[in-house]
Amino acid sequence: MTDAAPLWTPSAERIAAARMTAFMEAASLRAGKRFATYGELHNWSVEDREAFWNLVWEFCGVIGERGEQVLVDGDRMPGATFFPQARLNFAENLLRRTGSADAIVFKGEDKVERRLSWDELHALVSRLQQLLRALGVGPGDRVAAMIPNMPEAVAGMLAAASLGAVWSSCSPDFGVQGVLDRFGQIEPVVFIASHGYFYNGKEIDVSAKVAEVAAKLPSARKVLIVDYLGKAGEVASGIEKAEALAAALAPFGARPVTFERLPFSHPLYILYSSGTTGIPKCIVHSAGGTLLQHVKELCLHADVGEGDRFFYFTTCGWMMWNWLVSGLAVGATLLLYDGSPFYPGGNVLFDFADRERMTYFGTSAKFIDSVRKAGLRPIESHDLSSVRTLSSTGSPLSPECFAFVYDGIKKDVHLASISGGTDIVSCFVLGVPIEPVWIGEIQAAGLGMAVDVWDDDGRPVRQQKGELVCTRAFPSMPIGFWNDPDRAKYHAAYFERFDNVWCHGDFAEWTEHGGIIIHGRSDATLNPGGVRIGTAEIYNQVEQMPEILEALCIGQDWEGDVRVVLFVRLAEGVRLDEALEKAIKAKIRSGASPRHVPARIVAVADIPRTKSGKITEIAVRDIVHGRAVKNKEALANPEALELFRDLPALKR
Repeated sequence: MTDAAPLWTPSAERIAAARMTAFMEAASLRAGKRFATYGELHNWSVEDREAFWNLVWEFCGVIGERGEQVLVDGDRMPGATFFPQARLNFAENLLRRTGSADAIVFKGEDKVERRLSWDELHALVSRLQQLLRALGVGPGDRVAAMIPNMPEAVAGMLAAASLGAVWSSCSPDFGVQGVLDRFGQIEPVVFIASHGYFYNGKEIDVSAKVAEVAAKLPSARKVLIVDYLGKAGEVASGIEKAEALAAALAPFGARPVTFERLPFSHPLYILYSSGTTGIPKCIVHSAGGTLLQHVKELCLHADVGEGDRFFYFTTCGWMMWNWLVSGLAVGATLLLYDGSPFYPGGNVLFDFADRERMTYFGTSAKFIDSVRKAGLRPIESHDLSSVRTLSSTGSPLSPECFAFVYDGIKKDVHLASISGGTDIVSCFVLGVPIEPVWIGEIQAAGLGMAVDVWDDDGRPVRQQKGELVCTRAFPSMPIGFWNDPDRAKYHAAYFERFDNVWCHGDFAEWTEHGGIIIHGRSDATLNPGGVRIGTAEIYNQVEQMPEILEALCIGQDWEGDVRVVLFVRLAEGVRLDEALEKAIKAKIRSGASPRHVPARIVAVADIPRTKSGKITEIAVRDIVHGRAVKNKEALANPEALELFRDLPALKR
């Protein structure tokens, strides 16, 4: 990017008040040298990881026994061990506050609203803990939940974690096979499910699906039905080993929650790869690594703490839910929303932000683009004075959406585009509240993360596209994959490309400002004429056009080379004629390069996406080439794949 001025620069007052500034001062004292810039602080954080992670533990007030050692075998990846003598409990760190202030505010579309104080959250966790303990749940056991983003999900996770059990969740819109592909592998001893949810103003009853899943989880000693639509007792009566959660909790009164302190590396979460190329991989994350990484990101990079009202639009099947709930560890109030972000209209999340005095507004790049294309202008219609940070993730945020945030949502706001993944349950690159925001750029690599961009030969490159890598171990690396005893799948996923270096699978580029641009996934990169092109570069151009709602791009094998094929979902009433094709190609040619111009442009009625809203280039590429898509259950709209099969336009 060559823009002369940043989109936003933090005020002197904001920089002075930022937790990152206080941490920089503490780090300067610890290191015995003055850090004047974020870049200097970051260099220290990756060069002296022991001192850095030790300071994060202290500065963020981690509760637990730290031990003497910070890092063993730090040069091995995988194989490094952080805080090998430490003992802690994840839930103890999240339940540090008590009192009558809001811990959780929940909104389920326009149907349900609830508030839980810190004391009420403690009480619910206590009763759930007693129930799980009575069911024989202990360290290492798995508790799985198919549940909306509601208070019982947070409390269930905390109760499981308090006992040292492992939590795994998905959203209730998953199909039966999609749930079983995940939970069937990990064999949960307790299965928690809601019998329905609200979406687009409608009740979605999933009781039959819950019954079918429960019948195929023989490891489950108990099935607990969470009441959301008012029929939990009735649904539970028709499922073997099932009971309504309210009835199961009835014998237990609130008492102080107890916490089982376990090793830093004890498993906390099992998350899942998208599953679009086969059965999902079960990624196991540690309690200590997740906690330390999250408090670092939330406290320092997100600048969230006590008094903040912290929101991320997510489901329980996306890692952003795990990131969101860690807001409790820094004393923030969680604002939970479940349902459609566009019902009854596109302003519903801004209404929520306005009414609840939201301070951190987290969403997806797709949501911001949809608001822009709908012509909404929250800057004029809502009071967003409380919002200090607006965060975007899920896919690259286009330069046009960067500009729209400041023009259409709020002028004085820290726009934090962030990127990482389920693989690390956190971020590689993210926001820095004391640094300027440049159009189209993620601000920086996270503290303690030795992020770089390498070419195919493993050489660092600057202002060139390459592979996003991390060259040194960090605490939130997975413990491993479930049912991968020789760690072969784990090694193949991240360490096969470059020895002893994490290769994340993102196609990225450093900028002149020290920021980073993600151009898309490496495995979706186009390669016409042997030149690598990121799909996001094409999307950034065509999705500026009002005629185009959404686009998806693949490389099609053709006559011994690869040709670029662009699929477009058009705005209502728009037809893909010769004039529009010419306009699309001209836009891409002038905005990207002649190499980016597609050989074929095809209009489609829908574009397939994962449950977390990401478009699925690889699945479409397989369909176009006549290959089977291995796991359609991972898709939110698998029927859309048929729109891409045997297209005449791609046979010439």
